[in-house]
Formats: sequence, C-alpha cells, structure tokens
Amino acid sequence: MSTSAPAAARVAPAPVVAKIASLDQEGRGIARIDGKAVFVEGALPGEVVTITTQKRKPTFDLARADAVLKANAARVEPRCPHFGVCGGCSQQHFDAAAQVAAKQRTLEDALWRLGRVRPALLMPPIHGPSWEYRHRARLSARYVVKKGGMLIGFHERKSSYVADMTSCSVLPRRISDLLPKLRALIGGLTVRDRLPQIELAVGDGENAAHVLVLRILDPLAPEDESALLAFADAHGVQFFLQPGGPGTAAPLRPNEPALAYALPEFDLEFPFSPTEFTQVNPAINRVLVRRAIGLIDPRPGERIADFFCGIGNFTLPLARRCGTAVGIEGSASLVDRATQIAGFNGLAGKATFQVANLFAATPESFEALGPLDKILVDPPREGAIALVKALPGDGAPERIVYVSCNPATLARDASVLVHDHGYDLAAAGVVNMFPHTSHVESIALFAR
Repeated sequence: MSTSAPAAARVAPAPVVAKIASLDQEGRGIARIDGKAVFVEGALPGEVVTITTQKRKPTFDLARADAVLKANAARVEPRCPHFGVCGGCSQQHFDAAAQVAAKQRTLEDALWRLGRVRPALLMPPIHGPSWEYRHRARLSARYVVKKGGMLIGFHERKSSYVADMTSCSVLPRRISDLLPKLRALIGGLTVRDRLPQIELAVGDGENAAHVLVLRILDPLAPEDESALLAFADAHGVQFFLQPGGPGTAAPLRPNEPALAYALPEFDLEFPFSPTEFTQVNPAINRVLVRRAIGLIDPRPGERIADFFCGIGNFTLPLARRCGTAVGIEGSASLVDRATQIAGFNGLAGKATFQVANLFAATPESFEALGPLDKILVDPPREGAIALVKALPGDGAPERIVYVSCNPATLARDASVLVHDHGYDLAAAGVVNMFPHTSHVESIALFAR
C-alpha cells in the first residue's frame, strides 16, 4: 500500500533565492549557492532574486531570474515590448549609464584577471544615443503558419526561432515603423520560403540611403519584383538581391543613391556596399576615430600602419595627419574598396593598402613592411596574438593603439605587449558601440 501523500497535499519546493554579486562578460548576474557559481539571466548586481536553474554543469549552473525580491536602483522598465524574448538586446532592464559603468568594470577585470595588467589611466567611456543607433543589422526571415505568417527579426534568446517582432527600438525609426508592412510584403512573395535573411545598411545624413539586402535562394518572379519596387517607392528604401555570397549583392533597381558615411572632422566620406563591414553605430564611430587618432598622435613625416584596416576607417584619418598611412587587411575585396575610397578623398599618395593574413603574422612578415613609427590594431573577436608576438625587439613602434571588441583577447594580447615587449598600458576605456547588449568594445594605448 502506498504511503505517499495525495497530490493535493504535496508541498511545492521553496523557491531558490540568490544574491547577485556582480555581472559576467555576457551581462548575466553572478551568484554563489552552496559554494557553486550560478550565472543568472535577467539579474543585476546587488539584487536578491528567485531563480530557476536551466542547466547544471560540474563547476557552475545557468539560471534565469523569476522574481526580483530586492531590486538594483538602476533597474528600469524595458522600452521594447519584445524584450526578454528577442535576443537583440539583453540589458534594457538596466539604466543606460549603469550599463556603461558595468562594461568599464568588465574591461578592468579582464585586463587584470587575464592579463595581469592595469592601465595607468582609465579614460572616460565613449557613449552616445541608446536608441535607434543600429545602422547595420542582420534580420532573419521565416514564414511560420502557427505564428500567423511571416516573421522578420532577430533570433529569440538562445534559440534558432525568429522573434515575433513588430517594432525595434534600436533600429532607425523608419525601419522599425516599417517592420509590420515589410512582413506583409515578404510574406506575399512567391519566394517567401526561400528568403531566409534581410540585411540592413543605412548611410549618413538626413537623406541617407536605407538599403535592405534580401538573401534569396531562388530567383524572384516578375510579380515579386513589381511588389518590391512599389514598396521601395512608397517607403523610401532600396532593395538589393543577394543570390550567393556577399559579393553577389546587387541593387534591384540600378543607379540608386549610394550608401556612404562621413567623418567630417577629417573631411572624409566613405562610400560602401551594404554587405561590406562598417561600424554599427556611426555616432559612436566618429568619437572613437577622434580618440584613436588623438591617442596615436600622428605627426607629419611619420609612417603609421593600420592593421585589420577594413575599408580604411582609421587609415584615412591617419593619412590626413601623418606622412604615410599603410592599411593591412586579409580581404582583397576590402583592400580594393579602401584603395578606391582613398582616391575618392584625394589620399591616393598618402594611404596605401596591402593584403596579408594577419593571423599568420611572423617577425619576418612584420619586418617586410618596413619601418613603422606607430601602429593601430583593430582586430575581430579573435584578437591579434600572432601580430603582437611578431613585433620586433629593436625598432618596435613607439605607440600602439588597440581597438578591441573582446576584453578577453585584448587582455591576452596586452599581457604579451606589457610583459614580453616592454610596453606600458598607458590608458584604456570602453566604447559603448552596442547599448543594451553585453558587448564590450574598448580602446587602449600602449607606449614605450
């Protein structure tokens, strides 16, 4: 005979309560329960929350916050109705200024914990508008009958599903307002099941081009083209079609106004293709370039290299101020574009560009570049470990400005520069390129 209590009499387990000590590099709260680290989605430092454990690992657990029993004073109401489901933002519940302060602490912690280095000067954070800042975005598209038709948006948090978005507070207002109409348009195309992605690129200025690149796996029908052109005319956007890799993207209607962004302080304009890499946040990029050029302090007659140069975002401002700027980049197509932009801005003689695999840099390949007075490094998340290891012992550049999108790899590379090459970490600070996310961009100055 069973002695277990009837279902109605069973007592539900008490909720697990966690006190949040700090944030990790992904913006999750960190708690300790019975000596084990627990990373809690949706929790802020100093808060007391109830949690649900989602995954258990040998040395840590992953959890989400269910209820906030004691709130951080910087907790705010998220502006976007899709926050918490959409994976585009993770920190709208955290005051914008407090987000920046937390990112600065993340940077400091990474530099010391991973690199055993501390900056002599902590620079003021670079930050700006927190909303409508994303001039670049990659949105997924999927026709889902159970959700009522076409979905266009970022992925849901930690999921391959497309978030059911009707607006987006970090996209430009024109694009956010168009999302419901764009969903209806794409849902009515014959290729709606063969159109998995829409890439957004917006230029500078009041009359900036707004381009939507449609990744298409099958050709459009004539009625599809007509519908897209009518939509473009009605709403002031351009459509590009991309049947293959990024290089296949081409405008649906030829001779449209070109995309471009400007760096007015340096009298520069950068025409670019919508599938070429440019910074997501143009307002922050202008300030970042100003700070980078100020830190490297280019002088007439100096020869300065810009590694991972892209289309010349830093190379061309350097060329305005120094003797010669040399941009080095792994992509031949980006080097071609940078060369064109240099000519467009009258800098063909002062800015030159080369193709090189910087992840395979050696002392010999570095020496082959010739004498360099200073260098700027702007690598992807993987960092620039091969490059910093390849620096010469004698005749090394007197200043290095390092722009990073990953505090961990910056700290690793900083350790080599300081402990192996004898540089001082003269200054460092964060750059809030992606408000409302845990992404930490930063800039650092290394000096002999």
